[in-house]
Amino acid sequence: MFRFAHGEYLYLLLLLPLVAAAYGYAQRERRRALAQFGNPELLTRQTLESSRVKPLTKLLLWLLALAFFIVGWANPQMGSKRETVRSKGFDLLIALDVSQSMMAEDVTPNRLDRARRLASDLIGELRGNRMGLIIFAGSAYLAIPLTSDYGALVQYLRSVSTDMLSAQGTNFAGAIDLAAGSFSKDNQHYKALVVISDGENHEDGALEAARNAREQGMVILTVGVGTTEGSFVPVLLGPQRDYKRDEAGNPVRSKLEEALLQDLAKAGDGAYFRLGNNQDDLLGPLRKELDRVEKREVEQRVFSEYESYYQWFIGLGLLILLIESFITYRRSKYFAPQDWIK
Repeated sequence: MFRFAHGEYLYLLLLLPLVAAAYGYAQRERRRALAQFGNPELLTRQTLESSRVKPLTKLLLWLLALAFFIVGWANPQMGSKRETVRSKGFDLLIALDVSQSMMAEDVTPNRLDRARRLASDLIGELRGNRMGLIIFAGSAYLAIPLTSDYGALVQYLRSVSTDMLSAQGTNFAGAIDLAAGSFSKDNQHYKALVVISDGENHEDGALEAARNAREQGMVILTVGVGTTEGSFVPVLLGPQRDYKRDEAGNPVRSKLEEALLQDLAKAGDGAYFRLGNNQDDLLGPLRKELDRVEKREVEQRVFSEYESYYQWFIGLGLLILLIESFITYRRSKYFAPQDWIK
């Protein structure tokens, strides 16, 4: 199985187009500065036998080397050893609300970040069970199916944001129905769903979906994130930070809506928990409630060791930089005389 040990570093690849754009801007400013003293082509030919191909070649080599360094920093790995693990456990799906209201800052630093941390800690607490991840807002998406690759789950959680689903709102019914259909058909008693949300519901049918899922053997636990006093929801308008506003232009205050989350847990024969700034007080009771879920003996083939390949990418990056260092900016005698900077 292939994975990145630190997949979050791959976001640094987004810097490459910015570097290329900065280079283009610097070249344009250079030509503009030369134009103040006369014809830039004439000045360039008279002062330096510069190639118009080599600077671009050196830039591309720099970008390629940087890309290899970033991939190496993320540490690509391949599973090198499998082992059979027998244990008693159950299947668990975590449904994480990624609607815009989860950016409210009534808990530190915001609701979504607290929810991601809780989900990561819960995965660490429940090793030995198969787990998966659903993200939902106005629609629901099975981000990671049931798996024993806990590293992949935690890694994906680090990248979860409110921009991942275009349909805004909070569709509990969609998330519950998706969870119910994501378990194997022969699993009628060994499954649970943990919903982490601020409880702001924008769709109908949530309680009916919870009751139907319970009839299929799925236990539903809910975790409310935020405070009943609530706070405004920050948004970015270009470079400016503002708050989400209603049609009248007033800032919208988002509050933790506990009633629906409590009703969902009751319909799903589970329990409701409230997540504040101290999640350590929540993990124990949440784990205890999940221990009620009926367990079965399972046998899994999992990777116990991974081989790292970061050194290959770092080595290629260094080789490319070595090649780049031998390329000068001067016009080569092997190129045509017209090889000048324009």
